[in-house]
Amino acid sequence: MSETTTILLTDDDVDYLFQMRFYLEQSGFRVVTAESQKQAEEVLQSTRPDLAIYDLMMETEDSGFILSYKTRRQYPDVPIIIATAVASETGVSFSLNSEQEQKWIKADLYLEKGIRKEQMVKEINKLLNR
Repeated sequence: MSETTTILLTDDDVDYLFQMRFYLEQSGFRVVTAESQKQAEEVLQSTRPDLAIYDLMMETEDSGFILSYKTRRQYPDVPIIIATAVASETGVSFSLNSEQEQKWIKADLYLEKGIRKEQMVKEINKLLNR
């Protein structure tokens, strides 16, 4: 891993953002953060991340899906992870297991928050083919 690998981390939970940023930086990544869909869209205008991690529910209930869609249109080869607590908060869960879900969820991986930090780094490295 190298500090030249840039991860865009977007979440409206500033505590989660701080903790995950710290851990990812300790794991050797360069991390750019955004606290909202709007901020992430602004970052994407000037920065091409090597990987993006988006919360699902921020300004709207589907902010993460919208960001994934916009990122995929602008940077088709950037891996995207949606990391969310939506299932524990609402009882609604998503996955990328069916072809239908893969068509409308423009992400490469869907993770429930609470994932161990070590597992997150492992998943990131898989998506970056390391």
